[in-house]
Amino acid sequence: MATYKQNVGTTVVNYAGNYPGAVDGELWYDSTNKDFKYQYANVTAAGSWSAGNSMNTAREQLSSSGVQTNALAIGGYTTTEVGNTESYNGTNWTEVNDLTTVRRTHASAGTYTSSLAFGGNSTTAITGVTESWNGSNWTEVNDLNTARKGLAGAGTDNEGVIAIGGENPSVNVANVESWNGTNWTEVNDLNTARKFLAAGGDETNALAFGGSGPSAATELWNGTNWTEVNDLNTARSGLAGAGPYTAALAFGGGPGTKNETELWNGTNWTEQNNLSTARKYLGGAGTSTAGLASGGDTGSASGATEEWTGAGAAVGAWATGGTMNTARLRLSGAGIQTAALAIGGEAPPGATGATESYNGSNWTEVNDLTSVRKALAAAGTTTSALAFGGNHPGDLAICETWNGSNWTEVNDLGTARRELAGVGVDNTAALAFGGQEAPGSKSNTTETWNGTNWTEVNNLNTARQTLAGSGTNTAALAFGGETSTAKTGVTESWNGTNWTEVNDLNTARNYLGGSVYGTNTAALAFGGNAPGPSVKDLTEEWNGASWAEVGDLSTARQQLSGAGTNTAALAFGGTPPVTGATEEWSVPSSTIKVLTD
Repeated sequence: MATYKQNVGTTVVNYAGNYPGAVDGELWYDSTNKDFKYQYANVTAAGSWSAGNSMNTAREQLSSSGVQTNALAIGGYTTTEVGNTESYNGTNWTEVNDLTTVRRTHASAGTYTSSLAFGGNSTTAITGVTESWNGSNWTEVNDLNTARKGLAGAGTDNEGVIAIGGENPSVNVANVESWNGTNWTEVNDLNTARKFLAAGGDETNALAFGGSGPSAATELWNGTNWTEVNDLNTARSGLAGAGPYTAALAFGGGPGTKNETELWNGTNWTEQNNLSTARKYLGGAGTSTAGLASGGDTGSASGATEEWTGAGAAVGAWATGGTMNTARLRLSGAGIQTAALAIGGEAPPGATGATESYNGSNWTEVNDLTSVRKALAAAGTTTSALAFGGNHPGDLAICETWNGSNWTEVNDLGTARRELAGVGVDNTAALAFGGQEAPGSKSNTTETWNGTNWTEVNNLNTARQTLAGSGTNTAALAFGGETSTAKTGVTESWNGTNWTEVNDLNTARNYLGGSVYGTNTAALAFGGNAPGPSVKDLTEEWNGASWAEVGDLSTARQQLSGAGTNTAALAFGGTPPVTGATEEWSVPSSTIKVLTD
């Protein structure tokens, strides 16, 4: 029998404890605990949606083709039928040349350089018009044999497509036609006639699902015949589809507006994480691991875009860290995961100036702030930090600098405020933004610190308090908080001169924590209080374009603080109840398993 070395190429390492050099799947012997061990990377058990940039033209009853990073959104309906075509590059939508025949409720299939659009409602009638896209322009080619609307399409390019089902003029049809690059040919019908269905796959191996009724029916195409297979879990029409016939994705639909997402494994549909925005008559493109949802009807025409990341992606996780000596809320934090500060806050029954230093395992009490306060902000490191603003009992402009041993009062903020956010690399360069100013108004004030003085610079676009931040004084991110009317998910990016609104958090909330030592292109938002009220354990990761939900905190909490980066963060303090609990975030994370008999 082959040895482990012959099979794997290495011997079994003998190591006292958990072997830090282990790669996923590698076996080692723990001589301390007398166990054979191995580790594997933690991955998502289910996929999730994250927000992408909106289309230039909001619309419903559109079609889409391509993949997540190279897709088309085609035609649709605003207050009338449109021919607008937009191309998506994974970040932004760009307007390209329009359809020659404006329409809605049509179908499309192919890629962003080679697509076919067919059928639908024109401004005057149900149509069979077919157009071919070459990456630059639409060209009218031969019509469908049966004009119809509310049909589905499947295919890999503009030379191989099938058109499935639909309605003409007021009767659901089961008609299926095959396109060979020149002509449409009628082939075997669906078993169940229906409109507003979705499809995945190509012209020889396809899956058709959902539709009017609403229907949960799913049928499999082998290039010749349709076979009924297991139904969707949620019957619906006006849904979208993506992916191949063995791994299709179904999302959105009606009646009403739905956000349900389901994944097909070749045999059954499994419920997945929902769309953030419930909608019907939307566009769908991509695969079951990297899908795209665009536009649709949310009650009105929408330009919303969401990107799907499928199960199996590497994902971070929170692990328990050392508990603070002083349990508290409304505190601030600075530094990185293995060298952080917890500063001030509220330790009932009142505010505190307590400062603690974290070494990656334990918190140690160090010298207190000179001014006791809560709801303050901070920036910097364990040896060079800044604490500013806050409340005790009134709103404060006080600023203190930390040299690794002591706090020293320096020049005040220009505007006294509490529940603000702050970022910065050390005590010579920081940014303060948002908060609450007397007499209780939400603030959009932004100030920059040069090591000596605070200078007011361009304001946030959205005035708010109880927000969080990440980054530096020249490249920051502000997210979440509470405006004068509601809790918000608004996110803004700072380039050293101006704030620019970017994609919102998936879950609006205030009193959240953030990876303050991150950047404006890579950040983590965690915990907080969502509308309801509802204390959250949610964690979202920012990739420079959108937020995606990742692994939850072990303990749901609000009014907490954070430190570190999007790959190595720290969450500490908060309520309810008032806690000193600390959690450490690591990406990628691995689970160590012990071999047993």
